[in-house]
Amino acid sequence: MLSFIITVIKVIFLLGFLVFIHEGGHFLVARLCKVKVNEFAIGFGPTIWKSKHIKTQYALRLIPLGGFVSMEGEEERSDEEGSFSKASIPKRIAIVLAGGIVNILFGLLIYFFLVSAVGENVSQTIEKLEPEYGASQAGLLPEDEVLRINGNRVHQKQDITKIMEQSEGKTVCVQIKRNDEILEYMVEPKTIIGMDTGIYLGVEGENLTTEIVALYPNSPAQNSGIEVGDVILEINGKEVNNNPYQVVSYINEAQTRQIAFKIKRKEEIKDIMVEADISYTYLLGISFKKAENNVINNIYYGFWNTVDFSTSIIENLKMLFTGKVSTNQLMGPIGISGMVAKTQAIEDFVYLLALISLSLGVTNLLPFPPLDGGKVVIYLIELIRKKPMKEKTEMNIQMLGFAVLIGLTIFVTYNDIIRIF
Repeated sequence: MLSFIITVIKVIFLLGFLVFIHEGGHFLVARLCKVKVNEFAIGFGPTIWKSKHIKTQYALRLIPLGGFVSMEGEEERSDEEGSFSKASIPKRIAIVLAGGIVNILFGLLIYFFLVSAVGENVSQTIEKLEPEYGASQAGLLPEDEVLRINGNRVHQKQDITKIMEQSEGKTVCVQIKRNDEILEYMVEPKTIIGMDTGIYLGVEGENLTTEIVALYPNSPAQNSGIEVGDVILEINGKEVNNNPYQVVSYINEAQTRQIAFKIKRKEEIKDIMVEADISYTYLLGISFKKAENNVINNIYYGFWNTVDFSTSIIENLKMLFTGKVSTNQLMGPIGISGMVAKTQAIEDFVYLLALISLSLGVTNLLPFPPLDGGKVVIYLIELIRKKPMKEKTEMNIQMLGFAVLIGLTIFVTYNDIIRIF
């Protein structure tokens, strides 16, 4: 019971805080643009607290799943002084964008502080080379600093992984720094062949788990009937002992593409045969030194880690709209509550706060009404036409978009409940 109460408190705080800073962004920019704000509310439904100050009513409402800033002339056009509808288009766009931008900046800032505080970074300086791999054979040496590969700047070890994936096993040009001298070597990567089933496994705090948290659309696992929420017990008859790394190892050790999964789905044990795809990994055979733990390095690697973090959110959205990620993997308040319940350390909770804040900000700026990004599109159309859209037409567009979002919310909530039960 106590754990349930703690989870409820954490969920209410997380959602309430993110809504507060989002609506706070709208509110502050509206005030700066001298637009009248009638109400600043956190939550929906019946009002449980309210107070009026300088012509604005501040309110807390019962259902903590959103909030709003009600501005004069926003819903219905008004000629009153300080009306949103009478503000210039640049001011209206600034007010509308402020909420999402605040969420994005908050998420990036928190993530930056988290990764900078850890200090466990890997440098670009070579510690050792594998003798039978291309880097050693090409002439690279320990203490060389890798600067670029195929002209792409290497800021951290993750950059090398991405560049090598793009190389598709072809010879790459590696630029290094050795004793203040810049040198270039042509290196032939070694191709490692593995098995790809399209499953993503979860980690609960520091406790490893083999529960499937996501499936790549049209992947071998999904096409074979494996579902999100299944827990892997055995691979090819070998117990995995709730260790996701053991799952990966047993899959890659398979002698054929036919891989036998034993999974637990709710209270049922199932045997499922998956025909894996062949995957390719391209390696240079380099191990890098750990970066010195100092303020400058932590800021440097924290910055580039944060850049990767933000671009991954955008890439996931692209994959969603191009069909590479299924809408079944979207998560609503119930799914978020489940993730919050699994957080153990404060760092996990703060990381989740940053992730959801960034996701909320980026999603809210998509050019789809009634999201803030959709409103910006309407204002840009007004700017091009040099006259406002008919009020009824604008309302119809907003209502149509709202209906689509309600349908999507119901769909996502249904999936969240299915995953739980």
